[in-house]
Amino acid sequence: MKEVRIIKRYQNRKLYDTFQSCYVTLEEIAQIIREGHEIQVIDNKSKNDITYMTQIQLLFDQERKALKPGNTELLKRVIRSEEGTLTGYINTLEAKLGMDVAVVTEEFKPFAATMTSTVENTATLN
Repeated sequence: MKEVRIIKRYQNRKLYDTFQSCYVTLEEIAQIIREGHEIQVIDNKSKNDITYMTQIQLLFDQERKALKPGNTELLKRVIRSEEGTLTGYINTLEAKLGMDVAVVTEEFKPFAATMTSTVENTATLN
């Protein structure tokens, strides 16, 4: 099992990675997660676990920086869902599918790669 990297959030909203002994940005935390590391973000004053809210903030930051506009129809479905939260929406999808969405994504990767290749080859022919 991988060690959980502790990130402390100070009152000035700076994030401190105790593993690297340095301040980090949201983008750097995203990279840590992409590399497969587990993180836990702790509010230094209250000692509360704020990992979830930090990751939501990270997602918002990533969406804000995206070059293409997001899917507003998807967001409407999330808002209109029973809980009205992204987590609730994904949990509902998982329940309906009877499996973890990440597993489904992995299962469809070869299919998606084949489809992408086919579309690219077709575009080249035209």
